[in-house]
Amino acid sequence: MADGGAWRRNQFAVTAASFIGFTGFTLVMPFLPVYIQQLGVTDVGEVALWAGLSLGVTPAVTAVLSPFWGRLADRYGRKLMVERALISFVVIMAAMAYVTRAWHIFALRAVQGIFAGYGGLTLAMAAESAPRDRMAAAIGLVQTAQRLGPALGPVIGGVVAELVGIRRAFFVTAGFYAIALGVVFLMYEDPVRREPRPGAAKDEGDVRALLRAPGFLLMMAAIFVLTFVDRSFAPILPLYLASRGRAVQEVLLLSGALFSAAAGGAVIGNQSCERLLRTIAAARVVAGGAGAAALGLVWFLSASHAAALGAALLLFGAGAGVAITAAYTAGGRVVPAASHATGFGFLTGASLAGLALSPVLAGLLSRGHLLAVFALDLLLLAAMAAVTLRRSSSPASS
Repeated sequence: MADGGAWRRNQFAVTAASFIGFTGFTLVMPFLPVYIQQLGVTDVGEVALWAGLSLGVTPAVTAVLSPFWGRLADRYGRKLMVERALISFVVIMAAMAYVTRAWHIFALRAVQGIFAGYGGLTLAMAAESAPRDRMAAAIGLVQTAQRLGPALGPVIGGVVAELVGIRRAFFVTAGFYAIALGVVFLMYEDPVRREPRPGAAKDEGDVRALLRAPGFLLMMAAIFVLTFVDRSFAPILPLYLASRGRAVQEVLLLSGALFSAAAGGAVIGNQSCERLLRTIAAARVVAGGAGAAALGLVWFLSASHAAALGAALLLFGAGAGVAITAAYTAGGRVVPAASHATGFGFLTGASLAGLALSPVLAGLLSRGHLLAVFALDLLLLAAMAAVTLRRSSSPASS
């Protein structure tokens, strides 16, 4: 833990870097299909294929490599690894402005996945810098930044693309990452390593011991499920609204509003988690959050008025936000100091796996019936709530 006010400076640095970096990333990615068309791909199906592959390859590769980068961060320093990732993002985003073929984008995105992983590292840095009783607040603040950045990025990106064009917008994105790099370089200081915490894995150099830490795998599973369910809406929400008889223009407007409601609820959940953890065991908070998210989905499926749909997804987002912050906190509490970044690498890898698999499975299930996606989401949330509630006496949940 950083001493005195140093942890607050560290918290500001990783939160600001997360917000700036995630804003920069979403500044151009929503317009990727248009960029691919500008490269000469005219078939709509081929455009969708290249866009899907390019967007999916980065989180897929990052999910596999996050524990590896985390282990290097434990050995050589978290700050160095985040700087390494941000430097690679500056170079790769600038290089995307020079591509001439669709496969060039895919290749660069794959390379980006190899060197990425700073999102999980910033969570580890925030958790390690903060006092133990402020860990949930530190994690929640970084998660809020990672939520708000993507909410603002497309808006800023639309203005930038209109002013300078999509190709030059990649230079602007590279500039965002350069600013994030400067914030980390100038403001963040790796804290002195803490002594092993009670209940933490005893063999700090053994990844197997880390995975055997009480409740750690359960929290990984919770993070995977919550991310999977949270991201399953994107491919089907407009289609679901249209299937309920809404006009095209209404669908577009309402979809955006509902996505914002879910994101706003998640921010509320991230920020509320610390207060809940003061009096309630973490596993019970995870279970309660998953249950609230499930109730929000049930309400959403039974509602028809726009205001009710928004309130339902606000409840869903709040439940999911509380649960995922509690899961990261519970997992972080049993991770030994010398393996902090490795542990958060595994936790973030679980999140990225959910992020990569969710749109694919949602798309496949929706080919049969749209409600199949919601049915799977409810089943996963109910199972996660039941399992974590039963394990609430675990040391990881305290």
